[in-house]
Amino acid sequence: MLENYFPVLLFMAVGVLMGVATVGLGKLVSLNRPYSKKNSPYECGFEPFEDARMKFDVRYYLVAILFILFDLEIAFLFPWAIVLKEIGTFGFVSMMIFLAILVVGFIYEWMKGALEWE
Repeated sequence: MLENYFPVLLFMAVGVLMGVATVGLGKLVSLNRPYSKKNSPYECGFEPFEDARMKFDVRYYLVAILFILFDLEIAFLFPWAIVLKEIGTFGFVSMMIFLAILVVGFIYEWMKGALEWE
């Protein structure tokens, strides 16, 4: 019974070993020279330790929301591609309608300038 779990254990051991090896190799090879630009915040687009009532750029959040929307819609393609033979023509036509709506939404956002970063 336990021999059935050996491939899983081996897979986990190789995964942990690869992770530890790559992090260790990165620590050995890389140079550690921090400076102000490298340590500055870059995820949110503004300094995190300022007044809570400051003005901030909403475009960052707009781009982030659009990315999540289009990313989730693209995630629907994977299950569809797996069962395409079983669902036949109806499934294919349904997905083409879905993709057409997705493309129309993308073109609308593009034309409105929501994807532009000045």
